[in-house]
Amino acid sequence: MSSRPVTILLVEDDASLGQLLMEELEVDGYRVRRVSMVAEARTALTDERPGLIVSDLRLPDGDGLEILSLQQAEHPGIPFIVITAFGTVDQAVDALKAGADDFLTKPLSTDHLRLKIKRLLAQADLNRQLAEYQSGRGGDESMGLIGGSAMMDRLRSDIRQVARSQAAVLINGESGTGKELVARAIHQQSERSARPFLAVNCAGIPPDLMESEFFGHEAGAFTGARQARRGLFAEANGGTLLLDEIGEMPLALQAKLLRVLQEGCIKPVGADHEEMVDVRILAATHVDLLRAVEQGHFREDLYYRLETLSLTVPPLRERDEDVELLAMHFLGEAARRHSRGFLKFSDVTLRILRDYPFPGNVRELSSAIERAVTFCESDTIQPEHLPERIRKRQGGIVQAAVAASPGKLSEWPTLEMLQQDYVRRVMAAVDGNKRRAAQILGINRRTLYRWLESDLEHGHD
Repeated sequence: MSSRPVTILLVEDDASLGQLLMEELEVDGYRVRRVSMVAEARTALTDERPGLIVSDLRLPDGDGLEILSLQQAEHPGIPFIVITAFGTVDQAVDALKAGADDFLTKPLSTDHLRLKIKRLLAQADLNRQLAEYQSGRGGDESMGLIGGSAMMDRLRSDIRQVARSQAAVLINGESGTGKELVARAIHQQSERSARPFLAVNCAGIPPDLMESEFFGHEAGAFTGARQARRGLFAEANGGTLLLDEIGEMPLALQAKLLRVLQEGCIKPVGADHEEMVDVRILAATHVDLLRAVEQGHFREDLYYRLETLSLTVPPLRERDEDVELLAMHFLGEAARRHSRGFLKFSDVTLRILRDYPFPGNVRELSSAIERAVTFCESDTIQPEHLPERIRKRQGGIVQAAVAASPGKLSEWPTLEMLQQDYVRRVMAAVDGNKRRAAQILGINRRTLYRWLESDLEHGHD
């Protein structure tokens, strides 16, 4: 079943131009409601909420800024494009400051307008999705995990399943993928949600202090222990404890953790008695624990106790369709931290972010957006605001390719030719395995598919 077409409110008093734009937009599948006066636009906005507004600046009974003001008050978030035959820099600045998304002057390129409408509606759809994820309301509760990809939907489904159990859970995933967020989601979906959730990074605790940190100690148990102290297990009693980077836990302590999992009791350092605790253990790691078992660095019995229920958080390069949504989320958070107003990405910036593989995953994307907001002095994030490793990546590849192609400048291959040839060579080397090819090329699979489609369009098999 097809989705309901987007309604565009077109406010244009020039009859011939209005008819032309109406026909062009209807060909694109939009439903167009055309009016020619401010008063008529006011009525139209009262009748329904359009998906986008295109308004002339000068109208017989007022100007487009009046309609913009009404839209901002009654329907915030609707994209708004101002068009006029009297375009000046001052008018453009006034319109943009008032909240317009774009400002176009006559004579108007209908192709340009249609492209702007397509991009603004896509941006508005991302804003809507982001609002649903942030509020937890929508077709599927987000659990604080942003992403609409099939992988993220499956992960949320798995979280619901394991949350019903009381057993330990092993959360696998590369660094920066958001394993702690997954752990928090499991806790929030469980019957323990009203009880404490504590997270500890095993790699951040000195080995000689780890046992005391976990199980507590009695006064005088060791030098410097002037008074008794409760450990993390006691503090998390009734709730959930996340042991991040569990592969860094010493073998001796692994044995004691196994006892907690089996019998539900702990023994503080220096104590002559055991204490019963009710704590659900979640463990997270970015390393291959099974290999660590084979190498003698991790207890086999503990591994299989944890591995009974396991989840894997996908790397960002395998759910690249979520990059834009995540980028917008981080942009909004960074803008609030920096006390900035509304910020947006340029089209080129979004394309660069989509095509970058993000080896550091979601954490790297968040850091890149934080840097961009810090250095951006306008309301639009441009490529130069991104970290150099992201914006310069393709340039470095091109320089290397040109260096390998000596000869006259006129004989140098174009960038498109270099790209197509290299992609074909990599695809041949991996026998057509697109996942492996994307890894070698350092791009996500969606970008690879786009390059392959372009290659076919140019007549290559």
